[in-house]
Amino acid sequence: MKWAARRRRAGAVAGAADLFLRGFVATALLTAVQKERGGAGVRGRRVLRHAVQGGLALASGSVAASAILRRDYGTAAMGVVAGAAGILVTEHLLASPQPLTHAEDKENGLGQEDE
Repeated sequence: MKWAARRRRAGAVAGAADLFLRGFVATALLTAVQKERGGAGVRGRRVLRHAVQGGLALASGSVAASAILRRDYGTAAMGVVAGAAGILVTEHLLASPQPLTHAEDKENGLGQEDE
């Protein structure tokens, strides 16, 4: 009996990895062909961020949906929470660097720092 449970879990993990990869590729393609506002070209960091987030969203949403169909609400909730956490971490780690605003820039016009 334990062997069957392990096999089901291994299949579920492989299924989630397959779903992640499908979402990753689909979102990467979609993001790569879209242009940014202002006419800027494709930026690799943005494509990577959106691709990882798309993969996480598809995988966690599919795991949650299949768990709800089995009436396994704990697994469904954990799937949603894990997906949301992964998306937030990805947003934080792969966010585009923001240029300094004038208030944050501590240099004066002569290239020296103000005191």
